[in-house]
Amino acid sequence: MTRKHSALTISIIAVIMGVLIGCLILAVTGRNPLNIFVALIRSLTGFSINRPDRGINLMYPLNWLLSSMPIILTGLSVAFAYRTGLFNIGGEGQFIAGCIACSFVALMVDLPPVVHTLACIVAAALAGAIWAFLPGFLKAYRNINEVVICVMLNYTALYFNDWFTRTFFPIDTFTLARTIDYPESVSLGNLGFGTASQFNWGFVIVLICVAVFWFVMEKTTFGYSLRATGFNSEGSRYAGMKNRRNTVLSMMIAGAFTGIAGAIVLIGNYGYGRIFTSFDNFGFDGISVALVGGSNALGVLASGLLFGLMAASETQFQILGIPSEISDLIQAAIIIFVAIQYGVSLVLDLISNNIMKKKVKEAA
Repeated sequence: MTRKHSALTISIIAVIMGVLIGCLILAVTGRNPLNIFVALIRSLTGFSINRPDRGINLMYPLNWLLSSMPIILTGLSVAFAYRTGLFNIGGEGQFIAGCIACSFVALMVDLPPVVHTLACIVAAALAGAIWAFLPGFLKAYRNINEVVICVMLNYTALYFNDWFTRTFFPIDTFTLARTIDYPESVSLGNLGFGTASQFNWGFVIVLICVAVFWFVMEKTTFGYSLRATGFNSEGSRYAGMKNRRNTVLSMMIAGAFTGIAGAIVLIGNYGYGRIFTSFDNFGFDGISVALVGGSNALGVLASGLLFGLMAASETQFQILGIPSEISDLIQAAIIIFVAIQYGVSLVLDLISNNIMKKKVKEAA
């Protein structure tokens, strides 16, 4: 089997096959499979094929971008760690740690506008990095599996947030389930262009994070040492690279990306501190995004936009009589096809070889 087929080709095929499987299931259950495309086009462009007289509603594409923002960041987190040979499954804990730090700076520190918002985001990044330090340190210096530590820290963050928020933050007296609203100095603005969308300047921060990921990984000696550590730990250590340091720093940088996601969601979507009763699954979704995106910056960006589109289309699915679970089914199918990429490559090789043989026979 050759490896001439790029990760991009495999991902595109996986997306196509995932959508086709979703269409097939709808057809078998007596629903119109074309409604999947109607819903996706509505969320992607704001244009309704069924009601063209309504024109274009910008709220739908803006909500698509809004849904994509946190999972792009958590996808970057998983991808960054993976490039160093680590599996960061602790995104949920790092996300919540970022939320705690964001709320602390927002509610307990008095700063002028813009500076206050940036301080919240920086604090969230630091909190995410600190939360990711322990699994990185234990992996580097005690060779303890980072997956086990990350899973335990996820639940630690969930319950720690409940106690810390109720103990130290002013709680909203009407709901008793969240903090009071953030001050007006903490805001990511609104780019809804007159619609009901909460789309905000956080998307610029997401794009900056994508650029930072790409630059560090592809254009710096530090990124090269990280990739070398992930590719061949023993070989890079023999070459004089500091593998232990790279392992710890990689996990911390990955945690910082997820912490930023927590701040952007709180400031842009909620405007107050939350008491989590369960995980939001942004960290787990980041694993899928990184896998489909091939763990590179542009791939994660495209993959995050794809999964964000699926999430944003769930309401449209229901309006058109399609169960919202079809979105999860399509995403699962995409992940399966990416996971068996070597099998997909084998099929592509067989097709390519058959075509080549046919051409040779015709030429003869």
